[in-house]
Amino acid sequence: MKSLGRAFAVLCIYGLTCLAWLVLGGITMHRSNTQSSSLRADVHELWGGEHVQRAPRLSLDTGGAQDTPAPSVQPSATNLAVDLALDQRLKGLTWYALYDVGFAGTWRYTHEAPAPGVLVATFQFPDPQGVFDDFRFLVNGEPVQAEPSAGAVTARVPVEPGTEIELAISYKSRGLGSWRYAPSDGASSLRNFRLDMNTNFDAVDFPESTLSPSTHEDTARGKHLVWDFKQVVTGREIGMVMPQRIQPGELASSLSFSAPISLLFFFLVIAVLAKLKGLEIHPVNYFFLGAAFFSFHLLFAYTVDHVSVWTAFALSSAASVVMVTAYLRLVVSPRFAFVESGLAQLVYLVGFSLAHFWQGMTGLTITVLSVGTLFLLMLLTGRVRWGQVLEKVVPPQAGFGEIRMTPAGPPPAQPYPQP
Repeated sequence: MKSLGRAFAVLCIYGLTCLAWLVLGGITMHRSNTQSSSLRADVHELWGGEHVQRAPRLSLDTGGAQDTPAPSVQPSATNLAVDLALDQRLKGLTWYALYDVGFAGTWRYTHEAPAPGVLVATFQFPDPQGVFDDFRFLVNGEPVQAEPSAGAVTARVPVEPGTEIELAISYKSRGLGSWRYAPSDGASSLRNFRLDMNTNFDAVDFPESTLSPSTHEDTARGKHLVWDFKQVVTGREIGMVMPQRIQPGELASSLSFSAPISLLFFFLVIAVLAKLKGLEIHPVNYFFLGAAFFSFHLLFAYTVDHVSVWTAFALSSAASVVMVTAYLRLVVSPRFAFVESGLAQLVYLVGFSLAHFWQGMTGLTITVLSVGTLFLLMLLTGRVRWGQVLEKVVPPQAGFGEIRMTPAGPPPAQPYPQP
């Protein structure tokens, strides 16, 4: 097979392998999305959803007209304590950031109006379908005897001028994804506000458009964060996003979609090294090399939902590297298989895939590998005389209209006929 035909065959093999990776990535993404949509509802029913704890709605009933809504009032002081304990669970190809939450809050109200009235305090549960253990609702230290209605509990407390009321609410519950506290439905004035949050994890992150903590410090369990304001006007919430683990389904599909880049670099290096060393690697050999690369992603995609991500990655890497080195040891030589090919596969398959474990590093890794591979190929081929390699020697042929000059001289001697 001529060189041009060999190159075309290798390109076809490369294209078919890329197509197989696209199919595998699409199948893996479909599996992940299907499992996530079906399992998320089950997780929500068993564990609960995202918690958005709102401050109690305080309004003052002064005995006016029934069709006139009672004016809302603001607490004079707020003191909250939140304890978040992360408990991540793997379902199918998706990790869910579940958490246990212990909430305890006190709100003080001072009746400054000159006339008496009734303070109406309505506490809304953060998740109407959630489970709230050890729930307590106290008014001045006395429990409120009220049944929850429409996901809320309401207390009515008579107040006189100068009366100070303290509302205390506490519970234990479970949530998913994030926890937030909403001081009000819109911009309002917060006086003497303090929220203490303790976590059992260090990787803290905050939802968008929320207030940053005033102080934070490390603890033996994780973090201690404090939001402390004497007087602030804001409509923003306070919250915490639970740390997310590497999603196996997303990682497996991402590895499959970016795999053609690593195989292209590997084929280039192997082809140049084989040419410089005078080794012959047939297109059929390239087919098996591409299949060995593909086996890494195939094995990883179907083991990552049964074992940990790192275990699946180690098994897939070992299987692919052993297959390539064992095969090239028979095709070429043990040294080429373990040294040149082994190092190239560790860089372009294992190292390139490892970059996907750190968000935002894939693009940088591709750039570094591209520049590094270019520099390596420049060093390997720096002494090659491409004019001699690419020059084709064409034998002279008489073409149409070509005149051939024959030197003058006696005609050649004819052999004398034998009797």
